[in-house]
Amino acid sequence: MTRYGFHASHEETDPRALLRDVQLAEQAGFAAAMCSDHLAPWTSRQGHSGFAWSWLGAALATTSLPFGVVTAPGQRYHPAVHAQAIGTLAQMFPGRFWAALGSGQALNEHVTGAPWPRKEVRNARLLECVGVFRRLLAGEEVTHDGLVTLDRARVWSLPEEPPPLLAAAVTPATASWAAGWADGLITVNQPLDTLREVVDAFRAGGGTGPVRLQVHVCHEADDETARRVAHQMWGPVIVGSGVGWELALPAEFEQLAGYIREEDMHPHVLAGSDPAQHVDWLQERAALGFEEVYVHHVGQDQRRFVDVYGSAVLPELLGA
Repeated sequence: MTRYGFHASHEETDPRALLRDVQLAEQAGFAAAMCSDHLAPWTSRQGHSGFAWSWLGAALATTSLPFGVVTAPGQRYHPAVHAQAIGTLAQMFPGRFWAALGSGQALNEHVTGAPWPRKEVRNARLLECVGVFRRLLAGEEVTHDGLVTLDRARVWSLPEEPPPLLAAAVTPATASWAAGWADGLITVNQPLDTLREVVDAFRAGGGTGPVRLQVHVCHEADDETARRVAHQMWGPVIVGSGVGWELALPAEFEQLAGYIREEDMHPHVLAGSDPAQHVDWLQERAALGFEEVYVHHVGQDQRRFVDVYGSAVLPELLGA
């Protein structure tokens, strides 16, 4: 049976409110949670971007949910510090934490002042970091010279079992490449045929771990409002990875807003007022083979979304 989780978007909600929201999500019946790890929001309209690692400690301590985070090693985070953060959460909350690793976005990484590498270099750096993480989380002392550099690094507080390190992949090509090193895969909502290709590429490449999906939805009192809110809050974010991963500032994403129409939002954001339609949308995606589906409500009224899903959507999904 597919497990349905709550995606905590740090970009749209301040950290204190988002902690309350994830607690309410657990009470409403969501069985897991995950969060983003941004330094900046996509646009100034979203308006927030709390530090994921501080927030995760509080969220894990005040719920019983398993949690994951999508994060990028190698530029904003030195891999030794990153491994220490992963190891600490996994040690404090055994069996409840996973990290999905991606090659990153200029939006969050440019702040170091280092040049933003080409995609193939970012992938190579990510692969180096994965190898470093696995050694550090096994208790080894690591010295490494490459795209990242470590000098006799060691993580001293370790979990009994290293947490899963998944791959965050949007394209079939990245999913196929990640199958060689990842403990599982997470991707984001796209047209159904593209999602099927991503899952198939991961499996064909030898990937054997769980496949998970983050789905953007917007539920409002009527369809017109849902489409408008989805467009206002998430419009520029739907640009493809070839563009979106290269833009450095929220203002640059905002410049794209005039080129994104409301009718362009579906299927990137599933917007509508009918809970039964939300049930159908999520079931269609679960049927592609996703063991876990994390639902992200695009909008700043998370409490109402949680209430609707808890009363009218999750019971139907779990009953099915």
